[in-house]
Amino acid sequence: MIGDPVALTIRRDFPRPDAAVLERFRDTPSGFVTDAMNGRGSMHHGIKPVRTDMTFCGTAVTALCGPSDNLAAMAVLDFVKSGDVIVIAAGGNEDAAVIGDLWAMWARRIGVAAIVVDGLVRDVPGILEAGIPVFARGHCPNSGYKNGPGEVNLGVNCGGVHVMPGDILVGDVDGVVVVPAADAEATARRLDLVREKEASALQRVRAGEKLQFWSQDAVDARGGIRYVD
Repeated sequence: MIGDPVALTIRRDFPRPDAAVLERFRDTPSGFVTDAMNGRGSMHHGIKPVRTDMTFCGTAVTALCGPSDNLAAMAVLDFVKSGDVIVIAAGGNEDAAVIGDLWAMWARRIGVAAIVVDGLVRDVPGILEAGIPVFARGHCPNSGYKNGPGEVNLGVNCGGVHVMPGDILVGDVDGVVVVPAADAEATARRLDLVREKEASALQRVRAGEKLQFWSQDAVDARGGIRYVD
């Protein structure tokens, strides 16, 4: 490296999805969204809500933090809009918390829809009091440092999924799903079909009708079945 690293690299603004497109994902189970994307798009299963009833839908803003560092996470609060979801990539680090209750309370006050952390948080009672959905790998009392280097709104890898500012995120007890902004309209159209099929299947199961969960003919075409009794 030539010279000292830049402590923070910040993109101050970016295109956000049309409000009507975003609304088509609201109140939708995360599993429906992945079904509309060929069964993919979910972050690592370790990233879960601090409380199981937490859900959200919103537009991603991103912060990239190094191990035990939270400078970018602190700075990102100055570059959000109401309805945004703050996505903090901490590389799954488990040495220190990235954010705490006071930070979460302020995020809620300025209209942030949710917080997703690929790492740890702290001050869980205060986070619950803040009333904002927080998804993380866990929690511990250790605190991070504000040293950098870090990045704001340049895109991150969070929980194994690439997230760019402007992407749509949906979260619930099953996890967090990322819909790339470029695919949002097409995914929303497929999501309508998923809802229709799921509603029909649920009605049939409740009526006592067994669904076809697998096809013997399809298995036969791929090599057949051997019964051992």
